[in-house]
Amino acid sequence: MSENSVMVYIQQNDGKAAEVSLELVSKARELADRLKVEVSAALFGANVSGEVSRIASLGADTVYLVEDPRLKHYTPIPFTKLMIQAVNENKPQIALYGATTEGRDIAPRVASQLKVGLTADCTDLQIGDHTQQGTEYKDILYQIRPAFGGNIIATIVCPEKKPQMATVREGVMRMAEPDLSRKAQTVKLPAILNADDFQTEIIERVMEEKTVNLKGAQIIVTGGMGVGSKDNFALIRELAHTLGGEVGASRAAVDQGFIGHEHQVGQTGTTVRPKLYIACGVSGAIQHRAGMDESSRIIAINNDPEAPIFGIAHYGIVGDLNDVIPKMIKAYKARV
Repeated sequence: MSENSVMVYIQQNDGKAAEVSLELVSKARELADRLKVEVSAALFGANVSGEVSRIASLGADTVYLVEDPRLKHYTPIPFTKLMIQAVNENKPQIALYGATTEGRDIAPRVASQLKVGLTADCTDLQIGDHTQQGTEYKDILYQIRPAFGGNIIATIVCPEKKPQMATVREGVMRMAEPDLSRKAQTVKLPAILNADDFQTEIIERVMEEKTVNLKGAQIIVTGGMGVGSKDNFALIRELAHTLGGEVGASRAAVDQGFIGHEHQVGQTGTTVRPKLYIACGVSGAIQHRAGMDESSRIIAINNDPEAPIFGIAHYGIVGDLNDVIPKMIKAYKARV
């Protein structure tokens, strides 16, 4: 154990660590190597010790573990209390949370009680120096996120107090390849909780199964406002089906009711990194590009040659998608 670590709050569901938390452990390892410190993780739940090895394989050196039957599901007061206990025990210089419903609930509670700064919905994290009012701060956390409706990318720093805290969007950090030889020290913290800490009780959980897996898709065909209507999205679906991919959408298309929010790609949707991303009738606003610009290959179809999407596309087709897509489908079927 060492102070000044990079700590990750591990969100768990039914005893399994959330993917966003594992992504953050990978990013924490990168930041910690830059700072020459350790990575710590805070894991609370009913039966979660089985996840320690998985967390260690991605870069954690120490896991602060609390197991208690009352912690099977997240409730704000006990989990906040335990996270503050873990922070006080380890004294990390950085603490990271997933920008999920749970992360967005617990992080500000912890920040408020510790009286430290918090930046929400980060899309990147870096280490650098900062000078403020004549004082130079070395190796602090650059908390990078879209601002002003996504029209600019802001770099935010909280240099004066630790831990520097941020919530990070799902999918924006690459999960490292697990190193199964890595081991982590497990520090079991006592669950110093009383009945008053459990002011709410979860009576029933209703889980809706995802019908769209944009994060895991290798091919995504996305439709934007240029598709024109809900009915015209059938063409997007047909191309995606032909290629064995998923259907995505821009926020504008979702707002118009062309397709459901679960298909949305971008700053307020899902961040994706497929091998092939086909943007059909998508203008390419910065909010959308923030969620897909790391795709391995991007093909853009748009009848506006000045559309911003062409600025990041590897291949651009200027034309009416109603003409282009059927030709693409026909050409693909002819080859297979």
